[in-house]
Amino acid sequence: MTLMNHRTLFRGRTHPGPHVRATATARTKWGAAGGVAALVTSLIGGAVSAGPAEAGTPPVITLTYDDANADQVPAAQILNAAGLRGTFFTPSGYLDAAGHMSKAQALALQAAGNEIGGQSVTHPDLAQMGAEEVKRQVCGDRVNLTTMGFRVTSFAYPFASVTPAVEQMVKDCGFNSARGLGALQRKAAETAGRGFAESIPPADPWLTRAPDEADNTWSLADLQNLVTNAAPGGGWVQIAFHHIGSGTDPNTGVVDPLTVSTDIHAQFVSWLAAEQGSGSVSVKTVDQVIGGAVQPVVAGPAAPAPVTTGNLIKNPGLETAGPAAAGPPQCWAARGYGINTRTFTTVSPGHTGVAAEQMIVTPYTGGDGKLLPTLDLGECAPHAVPGHTYTMKAWYQSSVPTRFELFYRTGLGTWNYWTISPQAPAATAWTQATWTSPPAPAGTSAISMGLKLDSPGTITTDDYELTDTASVAAGAYVLQAGTTNPDTGTPAGTLACVLSPGGCHQTRDGVLPGTDATGASVIQNAIDPAGAVLLALTFLIPLLLIFLIPAFLVRRKPSGRGKNRGTAGPETTSRGGTQRAGWLPLPLGGPPPRALWIRRRV
Repeated sequence: MTLMNHRTLFRGRTHPGPHVRATATARTKWGAAGGVAALVTSLIGGAVSAGPAEAGTPPVITLTYDDANADQVPAAQILNAAGLRGTFFTPSGYLDAAGHMSKAQALALQAAGNEIGGQSVTHPDLAQMGAEEVKRQVCGDRVNLTTMGFRVTSFAYPFASVTPAVEQMVKDCGFNSARGLGALQRKAAETAGRGFAESIPPADPWLTRAPDEADNTWSLADLQNLVTNAAPGGGWVQIAFHHIGSGTDPNTGVVDPLTVSTDIHAQFVSWLAAEQGSGSVSVKTVDQVIGGAVQPVVAGPAAPAPVTTGNLIKNPGLETAGPAAAGPPQCWAARGYGINTRTFTTVSPGHTGVAAEQMIVTPYTGGDGKLLPTLDLGECAPHAVPGHTYTMKAWYQSSVPTRFELFYRTGLGTWNYWTISPQAPAATAWTQATWTSPPAPAGTSAISMGLKLDSPGTITTDDYELTDTASVAAGAYVLQAGTTNPDTGTPAGTLACVLSPGGCHQTRDGVLPGTDATGASVIQNAIDPAGAVLLALTFLIPLLLIFLIPAFLVRRKPSGRGKNRGTAGPETTSRGGTQRAGWLPLPLGGPPPRALWIRRRV
């Protein structure tokens, strides 16, 4: 599966983010195999759609800006100063994030007459997600934006990736329209014959046709041709921009290919305003073209209960296929940035099982590629707690050195670059990479990590593991059936207040011994905090009762005035005077052969 994705988004200005980037050699809209479905659907829609407006009617042009990038704010000022208005598709999770516009800036754009549209909460590939996560992303985005004060009727598919089920969900969430990409002709030869404009009204308002997005290879003439080519037949042309400016990350120097220079954008806006002044075109927002009332908001479902112990990765062995036949495994996403071509393929056998995932990065100019747990709102992204550290492991074979790269989620769904690990060496045989992260940043609710390549090469990965080191250190244990009765080593570790017919036991070298009576054993990290508290209380209450039992029940009967007759144990001396040590079994269902015993003073 060769990913030829639209979108370039530096996740903040500290480091390029996890989002899929366009490549130097392949620049189409497809974020995954689901994008292919979008192209087929869009082309079929074009074949059966009504024709454009009657000949002689000037075409309608809509300028759209995706991803709420911060450099769109000065671009909007140029647009508005020319008397034009645009549609800004805004993932709600991006607002107020580094490298993106603030909520206040987006509200100012709306107040100036521009339209704010939805683009999901975290901008994932919706075609690769389950129905509940799609609804969380799409409906939740509209709820978030509406709550912030935006009038939201239009949607744009992230990565232009869509299936019939995703399209229906967008409609059900109350959007009046949704834009695809790549279904109309642009300068690329392979787009010839697709037509120059969408019909008004569109045959399918929830998958409107548009040319592919502009990038740093486009000239002023290329943008002008999108308009003039549509003039004879009229209709509707949506022109998609992402970054306006240099498109260079200040820390890495990597150029974002989905960038149009400030000069070319300003020249095109000035030319387009003149065309509108002459009556040759009409410039409108998406909402002005589609029309219709604002629909009631529809809430998305709550996220499922997170996994907090054990391996936090879902589908760690990559054995479960994803929703799209040629896409990545379930709960995984193909990611990267910069100018390179990344090819992802499921291969067999894996390190274990029948599946592993191979990534080839070539040709390469800059950036990276990686396979990551899906950057979502809870369907797959591993749960995380601020301040906790996480140990990650993955088996790999790689022709070049690799390293872990980490991202963390905050707020409504903002995914941020976190950190990278030291390099792991190239390896021809299966090798396990292991690293423990620094403490998770404040506000973290989920993390994602994967092995990256930032040079040309091939890597195959399998059998991922991510554990919360805090849960391991807590020493929580739970009773489970067993056939062995470990009895080696010396007592060590945290006291595990776990009750069984055999009593309460202490760990021995990290393993809780079993009992002769039940053959039961316990394993670490499988008990929730409430259960741990309950078990602790169950252990402590009988312990307290020991000291409340009348003395005559636990002492030997005295045989003389002021004297203790008989021998209960060896004498010892302390600051409290002479004492005799005796043994008392902890009364928790009867002392087993390896019960925990306590000493008492007599």
